[in-house]
Amino acid sequence: MDKSKRPFLKSKRSFRRRLPPIQSGDRIDYRNMSLISRFISEQGKILSRRVNRLTLKQQRLITIAIKQARILSLLPFLNNEKQFERIESTARTTGLRTRNK
Repeated sequence: MDKSKRPFLKSKRSFRRRLPPIQSGDRIDYRNMSLISRFISEQGKILSRRVNRLTLKQQRLITIAIKQARILSLLPFLNNEKQFERIESTARTTGLRTRNK
């Protein structure tokens, strides 16, 4: 076989196969917080399937579990503590201004 005859043949490279994020024994449930928290961003958003490397069925189950946990107050809907601090500080300063008048 000449290389000129097969220009599109890819070179064989070894690659390390990544472990699946959910093992077969893991239960996808709203109570399994250690599992669910791996699929949420720092802001509290549900990460996409490409980022999570999940199957479609697993992603659907994770999404449902996260939403159930949010409704039962096990997870926050938003996780932006810095914004809350800003709102509180501005509310305090505006409240002081109105009292002084």
